[in-house]
Amino acid sequence: MATVWSGCSTSCGSFGHELPPRGKRGGGDGTRFRPRSGGRSRGDARQAQALSAAVVTVGAYVCRAAPCLLDSEVDGKEDVDVGFWGVDGEPYADGGGKRRGPRRRPTRPTVFQKEVGARSTPPAMASESPDRKSEHGASRLHFLEERDEETLSRRLIKLSQNNKVRSATELFDSMRASRLQPSAHACNSLLACYVRRSPLADAMRMFDFMKAKGMATGHTYTLILKAVASNQGYVSALEIFSKIEEEEDSKKIIDVIVYNTMISVCGRAKEWMLVERLWRRLEENSLSGTLLTYDLLVSIFVQCGQSELAIAAYQEMLQKGLDPSEDIMKAIIASCTKEGKWEFALSTFSRMLSAGMKPSLILFNSIINSVGKAGQDELAFRMYHLLKKSGLKPDQYTWSALLSGLYRSGRCWDCLELFQGIKAKHPTLLNNHLYNIALMSCEKLGQWEHGLQLLWMMEKSGLEISVVSYNHVIGACEVASKPKVAIKVYQRMINQRCLPDTFTHLSVIRACIWGSLWIEVEDILEEVAPDSSIYNAVIHGLCLRGKIGLANRVYAKMRSIGLIPDGKTRAFMLQYIATD
Repeated sequence: MATVWSGCSTSCGSFGHELPPRGKRGGGDGTRFRPRSGGRSRGDARQAQALSAAVVTVGAYVCRAAPCLLDSEVDGKEDVDVGFWGVDGEPYADGGGKRRGPRRRPTRPTVFQKEVGARSTPPAMASESPDRKSEHGASRLHFLEERDEETLSRRLIKLSQNNKVRSATELFDSMRASRLQPSAHACNSLLACYVRRSPLADAMRMFDFMKAKGMATGHTYTLILKAVASNQGYVSALEIFSKIEEEEDSKKIIDVIVYNTMISVCGRAKEWMLVERLWRRLEENSLSGTLLTYDLLVSIFVQCGQSELAIAAYQEMLQKGLDPSEDIMKAIIASCTKEGKWEFALSTFSRMLSAGMKPSLILFNSIINSVGKAGQDELAFRMYHLLKKSGLKPDQYTWSALLSGLYRSGRCWDCLELFQGIKAKHPTLLNNHLYNIALMSCEKLGQWEHGLQLLWMMEKSGLEISVVSYNHVIGACEVASKPKVAIKVYQRMINQRCLPDTFTHLSVIRACIWGSLWIEVEDILEEVAPDSSIYNAVIHGLCLRGKIGLANRVYAKMRSIGLIPDGKTRAFMLQYIATD
């Protein structure tokens, strides 16, 4: 059905009211145009009848007033109670000047509310109106007395921005039927409205129309790619993007914003390889990335664990004179810490300070950890003092980074002294990790007594002692040649129901071999599960200590349970067999 929109100056009523069914009242032609009570000329009546007949011939009904598009229609509800008005703007009278009672405009489905499978591309000419009726059911076309395309486009934009899908669609279809061309801005606004409030098929039809008319812009591609990715996934969006890139006309339209959209879409799917490909294609098409482009690249690469690519994107960003945001700098420092690029991390940190940014405690910890891993303990403590000047308080991660820096620098005594200072001033911050760093220093120094003391402190404080902690203490006993103490720690470990691992057995066995505790060695071999590395280590130690007979027995047992000796074990056995 069709009704009429007009640009007339009347201010009463609303637009788009369907006429009552035609009947044989007073005349034989079935039209409803009648002179007003009060004496309308017969010529006026004929003109009204001619107008009605002209529109009815194409299967359309005409509203009596054809009022113009009012602001109330744009900003208010789309379904309202209305009355019928005369052709000249006065209330319509039926016999004796009585006004008809108000009647509700019939609620009809909008142009794009039919099933997706029953629709095709909207026609662009008025001659295609019959096809449109069968395509969209009760879609209404309106006669537009306003013929200015710019004015109508502004109305279409306002309707679309207010999410008036039906009214915007009817205005758009009526403009096309009247051979009036909406502006590209208006079409983009309607496309955005469809993306927000309508099925994807409606947005795709609008997109196809804009492409066919040569009205598609970069914003058009951005809108449709987002809609497709949201409804069908990034793969479908990537297929559409690839087709767009292959079209010669579209290559000139695609801008960096469209690439940013696709980078964001692929980044949400964690497809960092596709993101890298889009990044390289951006350069191939002579497009320069924006600040948002590099923000996306760095964030996606960091989230996907591709630190090298994140750093490369950041460096390219600096080369182009773009100022990175604080979040990007934090991500780069974290990536540099992971990759061991402490110098680059330090320069990024200095850039942050120069830009007047106030680093957080997490950022300080990250930079301290980065330089500490590189053995730059002095730089680590400079960062620590700067942290305190910034009014921040060190936490467990700060102390862990400082202790690790001292240990990696070979300053094990200083590490133990710092641990004692933490224990005295910040006892509540001590945890398993800090204890383990101190125990590592004890192991390296052979300070088995200090190691036992720390182990006892851990038990007293209620911390759960892991197999790693026991291994460090046993290792300290091995370095100090205290095999009997190592055996006691090993037994304590088993009594505490802490299962020893391969490193535990290797350390205990080595300590016993160099302490000449042969019985203990055989007892441990009976307890452990068959393991080639343990048997090989026992045979090596026995051969070096000259216990060839015991080594032969262990070797025979090793072969009997199906374990394969390594090359060094075979060499030892062949050497001593040849000697015998």
